[in-house]
Amino acid sequence: MERIRGGHGTRPAAPSRRTALRYAGLAVPALAAPVLLTGCGTQPAASAGNVLRVSQTGDPKTMDPHKQGDMTSMNALINIFDTLTTRARDNSLRPRLALSWKAISPRVWRFRLRPGVTFHNGEPFDAEAVRFSLRRLLDPATKSPIVELRYVEDVSVVDPHTVDIHTSVHDPILPDKLSLFGGVVVPPRYLGKVGDEGFAAHPVGTGPFAFRHWQRDHELRLRAYERHWQGSPKVDELVFVPAPNSSSALAALQSGGVDIVAGLTPDAAEQLDGYPDVRIDHHTGIRTSYLSLDTLTDGPLRDRRVRQALNHAVDVPLLIKAVLGGKATEVPAMIPRGAFGFDASVEPFERSVAKARALLTEAGHPHGISTTLTASNVDANVAEAISGLLARAGVHAKVDLLDPGTYSQRLTSSNHAALGPMYLAASTVWTLDGESMLQSNVRSDRRQSRWHNKTADRLIDAEELSVEPAVRRRAFSRLQELIKTEAPFVPLYQIDNIYVHNSRPHWTPGSAGVLDMASAEVSGS
Repeated sequence: MERIRGGHGTRPAAPSRRTALRYAGLAVPALAAPVLLTGCGTQPAASAGNVLRVSQTGDPKTMDPHKQGDMTSMNALINIFDTLTTRARDNSLRPRLALSWKAISPRVWRFRLRPGVTFHNGEPFDAEAVRFSLRRLLDPATKSPIVELRYVEDVSVVDPHTVDIHTSVHDPILPDKLSLFGGVVVPPRYLGKVGDEGFAAHPVGTGPFAFRHWQRDHELRLRAYERHWQGSPKVDELVFVPAPNSSSALAALQSGGVDIVAGLTPDAAEQLDGYPDVRIDHHTGIRTSYLSLDTLTDGPLRDRRVRQALNHAVDVPLLIKAVLGGKATEVPAMIPRGAFGFDASVEPFERSVAKARALLTEAGHPHGISTTLTASNVDANVAEAISGLLARAGVHAKVDLLDPGTYSQRLTSSNHAALGPMYLAASTVWTLDGESMLQSNVRSDRRQSRWHNKTADRLIDAEELSVEPAVRRRAFSRLQELIKTEAPFVPLYQIDNIYVHNSRPHWTPGSAGVLDMASAEVSGS
């Protein structure tokens, strides 16, 4: 991967993209041009010294790592808290707080822990801290939205630097699940002293940066932890600045208020392409977008032929070219390239308006259908473009845009129809395993499942519970073939991670797009 370094971008070939949009009949609203602002109230980065300022699209929901489950929060918290395992830049799973791990029986994973690690307050990290942390996460009273550790039943201490994690069934990717949300370790004594509210107000971890100050919706300020087991970070301070408005984030970068802007859509990022001392870098990502179709509620989407018609109608390559500036890769059947289980032999649907119309006619809808496409307003451009593509085949999908908070609440509710017959969603797939993409969407008893299929349920069980990688891979292949046949989703693309930055930062991102900044450096300090 190319490192983030300073440089000068070149202006995009905007006319060709707009031509593609016009010929496709896609109406995509333009973003307002940025107004020069003063970096969301921060001092210009150019005079910031050895401080790195990072902007992302939102603010963390909480400083308690067990009470959040979104990447925006985790992007900040991963700098305060270490995890048991970690994902290297080459996507391999590597040691972090755990030095090694192995399955000593089908339902027990043993982890040997790194000695000599301390929390920011001096409290020692040990096996008891791991046991406390995992039990706290799993305790219903914590109300954690983190679902990856649903098979964990208990944790036992073998010795001060060894723990056994007991599961109800074999979980083949448990070590992978401990590389982010589920693997955070918190200090038992400090938490017992200050309580949950006190801990959220002043979090203490073992990570490369220690908490300093958080002014919600303004900035989160962290300082380098000099006694970190990996050594002190390269920057003295790390500041996260929320900027839900893309134009404001870009203006803050241009005016020197931030160094890196992460999480922007391609259209938003390209507003600053070509400006002096501004560069746009994009790297192949793993975050995967799709349409979820409600096959359970009475209506046209109960008919497989209608669902297949939608897949033929949504011209994903054109969508990538016209709306995303080519900064994405088509996904054939939900599992993205780079994730374990991806089957290259499963090809995407042929993109054909004629085939879509023929299937709709065969299903009894010769004049098309009317439906609703729900999306977060962050994804307005993509949703409107998809609606335009569907309209060419006679599918009139009214776009219902929600604010991100409302969208998230409905997405995670127990009401499978809360987001209507069709919604646009994305999964980070941060474990780099197909299970993460399918776990909540497919099996009939899962929270976001809108497709009940006994064969799919058996295949989910096979890939989630099997000890043998070959068995899991076969199950994933059959799942992708079944998903293409039954079409309960419209798989779209895995989007590139896009970073807009000035000349100061030097940092290598990973494919999951996590903003772990321990290795980042700034020049001109």
